[in-house]
Amino acid sequence: MADALSPDTATEHFDVDHDFVAHLNGECLDWNGMDGAALQQALQAQGEGWFGLVQERCPHLFAVVPVFISDLQLRQMEQVIAAAELALGRSEDAAPLGVFYGYDFHLNAQGAHLIEINTNAGGAFLNALLIGSQRDATLYGEAVGEADPEQAFIDMFRNEWRLAQGDAPLQSVAIVDEQPASQYLYPEFLLAQKMFQRAGIAAFTADPAQLEARDDGLYLEGRRIDLVYNRLTDFDLAQHVHLRRVWERRQVVLTPGPAHHAKYADKRKLAWLTDAAALRAAGVAEEAIETLQQGIPLTRIVRAADAERWWPERKEWFFKPVSGYGSKGAYRGDKMTKRVFDEVMQADYIAQQLAMPGERKVCSGGESVSLKYDVRCYVYAGRVQMIAARLYQGQTTNFRTPGGGFALVRVIS
Repeated sequence: MADALSPDTATEHFDVDHDFVAHLNGECLDWNGMDGAALQQALQAQGEGWFGLVQERCPHLFAVVPVFISDLQLRQMEQVIAAAELALGRSEDAAPLGVFYGYDFHLNAQGAHLIEINTNAGGAFLNALLIGSQRDATLYGEAVGEADPEQAFIDMFRNEWRLAQGDAPLQSVAIVDEQPASQYLYPEFLLAQKMFQRAGIAAFTADPAQLEARDDGLYLEGRRIDLVYNRLTDFDLAQHVHLRRVWERRQVVLTPGPAHHAKYADKRKLAWLTDAAALRAAGVAEEAIETLQQGIPLTRIVRAADAERWWPERKEWFFKPVSGYGSKGAYRGDKMTKRVFDEVMQADYIAQQLAMPGERKVCSGGESVSLKYDVRCYVYAGRVQMIAARLYQGQTTNFRTPGGGFALVRVIS
């Protein structure tokens, strides 16, 4: 488990020699595999209905192999996160901090590269289950995560409640998303619901249309809701004004909320974090600026007036919609047609210099295939709670790749 992050460590420069880690990720040997039987047992322990739902809906939810990273790469990710947290800054008022921030990295021979910050990162409950299933497995390297993730998660939500409501007990939680039962990660919602219930907190999954805003707060089928665990991708709640209304009146704790997304996950923040002059003007320390420059690919806001410059340079960049999520509408410049390029130039996009993802070889059914991977650090209040990887084929993560999905991360010292 990583300790609380400190920006004081942000000055260390990394020249990562990742040859050994690349060798491990490029091999399919029995001794560096994963204990698949232990994972299946952990999944089945969640109940027959839940296990059947995962098998039917999410057959490629978990990868068949772990991903190896070096201790140096781990420390660089921690330092980039610390520098980003320092630069973006958390509010000093007594407001919720926002649960499950996700810092997503590409790792390669040049080190660790932060490609995105999310404020409603999915997968934490699933990865806690995955990591827990492997704790007794004799595998190479060390997994990163809280010793007791369920307790850490409960403490986190209770802290969100305490920051807003003081010492009153947290009694009810709604896990909210559009048509939650139809969501790909619905099994994770059910894991979260069970966790709250084990802690003595009434918990429900709900569509926002089921929620009723009354004069004294938020209700679900006549039951007052204390806290909303927000999984909506309507980040500013423009489409859910009744939910925004009770949040603005501080009648419900909403986490993560619109303020969290605007402060951390708006993709234009990546352009600011790679603009040394802007960071200096904001009073960010030079050590943090250097870490951010090394750890985040150069990011720029796309403007239509610059189209003639972007076109010949497009192959060096990855284009992402400012308001997008889940890689929707994102394009590698070298894959763009002129029609798509013209559409991007007229839309609200940022462009990030390409930082290629790492690769992990997967052997299944007598065949060997190299999959791409990214690494997600789940962070709360500046502390890394756990680290997981996602294995995939194609342009972006998709959970449709045989052998791919969420993967255990093992750190090689």
